[in-house]
Amino acid sequence: MPDPISVNGTANQKKAEIMQLMQKGRQISRTPMPTQEKLERRANFKEVNSGYSPIQAMLEASRCYLCPKAPCVLGCPVNIDIPAFLTLIALGDFKGALRKIKESNSLPAVCGRVCPQEEQCEKVCVLTKKFKSVAIGHLERFVADYEMQSGEIEVPELPPPTGKKVAIIGSGPAGLTVAGDLAKLGHAVTVLEAFHVAGGVLMYGIPEFRLPKGIVQREITYLKKLKVEFRPNTLVGRTVTIPELFEQGYDAVFIGTGAGLPQFMNIPGENYNGVYSANEFLTRVNLMKAYDFPHYDTPVLKGEKVAVIGGGNTALDAIRSALRLGAKQAMIVYRRSEAEMPGRKEEYEHAQEEGINFNFLTAPKRILGNPDGWVTGLECQKMELGEADESGRRRPIPIPGSEFILPVDIVIIAIGTTANPVVPKTTPGLSTNKWGYILADPETGATNIPGVFAGGDIVTGSATVILAAGAGKKAAVAIHSYLGNLEKSTELLRENQKQIQG
Repeated sequence: MPDPISVNGTANQKKAEIMQLMQKGRQISRTPMPTQEKLERRANFKEVNSGYSPIQAMLEASRCYLCPKAPCVLGCPVNIDIPAFLTLIALGDFKGALRKIKESNSLPAVCGRVCPQEEQCEKVCVLTKKFKSVAIGHLERFVADYEMQSGEIEVPELPPPTGKKVAIIGSGPAGLTVAGDLAKLGHAVTVLEAFHVAGGVLMYGIPEFRLPKGIVQREITYLKKLKVEFRPNTLVGRTVTIPELFEQGYDAVFIGTGAGLPQFMNIPGENYNGVYSANEFLTRVNLMKAYDFPHYDTPVLKGEKVAVIGGGNTALDAIRSALRLGAKQAMIVYRRSEAEMPGRKEEYEHAQEEGINFNFLTAPKRILGNPDGWVTGLECQKMELGEADESGRRRPIPIPGSEFILPVDIVIIAIGTTANPVVPKTTPGLSTNKWGYILADPETGATNIPGVFAGGDIVTGSATVILAAGAGKKAAVAIHSYLGNLEKSTELLRENQKQIQG
């Protein structure tokens, strides 16, 4: 792809051309993301968004104002130098742009696809005062994909080994970020994963049509090139415990096990056949590859009338997956209104385009079943909004006498998750709060046990991929500092021993 800026001329001339291009770009609207046709995509698991072309990417990047204070950088949980990488894209230096992103983020292809940029970096873009923001997320995805398509993955030069070993528990976004950052500092890193495939929630929680599994594995391949070791089929707390990891010679441990324990509603009928937690359903579809039938004949029920209870991204992922598995009627049941729905706007719009039905201001009361124990319906009640609750959203209030029944044969419950309890319960002395989340310093990830750090959903509760990555970055810095001080302490101890022996 030719560089849109001339290759000849002085640095000042080039800078002037960049500014001229970007000034011109301010007059154009946001470049839309090309997508798979809506009627076609509802019948397959191929990725919905198809990505920018080089021309589209350069045009979109040229819309950046190059703000001196760059509020977008402050809006990014990992503080990517966004104006710098946008400028490089506008110049046609796509590999340079990716290099700039990877200074702060080890998972650009993932974050460019699933992070809620509209609520973070893009939300504070100064263009939003008059126009739509620069498509920062789409551009991050573009440069990551460009490298993949080129077939050349750049790996930074690694420093000499420090001799320090770190165990990372969990291979979700927090764990992968810590692993990458510590490996680039010369530490020996081992990632312990309970499942047979690394990737955590990126592999089992997010559907193929939003985040292809090959993309996740490509990011993991990059980490392997950084000499990160991955050890699957290792359930810490059962296969091995944290005290045993220290006995095995690890100098520090990071816990990134997430919040994977599903919540239920405790309404009558939840034990009927055909009732899933969203976690189980999505794990069967994603990690066990039900989306790739008939190559994988995964045991998962494929109902004709499917209802998902909830309004977040997980609920949207589940119902859109059910639609692609063959549901003739696919519906969301959500107790608040559209305005309070926490799912991403883009995913909600895609779901609408695909024909998902939304039952807003509707709360389930019980699940109905036949004598054989199979789901036949969902009894619901209409709601109205009252005063705001602690979440800042208006509280739904039942409307007396408004009960009705939705005929369904599959019910998927997606109302949230809580902390994965295995590691905290098998680590003596590790402090948790009343909900089971690990207590850790928000700036360092340090727990009350020396050498043990934690971050991501196991600390904060369910959040976003990029927030987990941000927690991982902070923990990596703190772990590196801890290991450095550990080295000094070890040297002093050795000197003292020599003096005693002498």
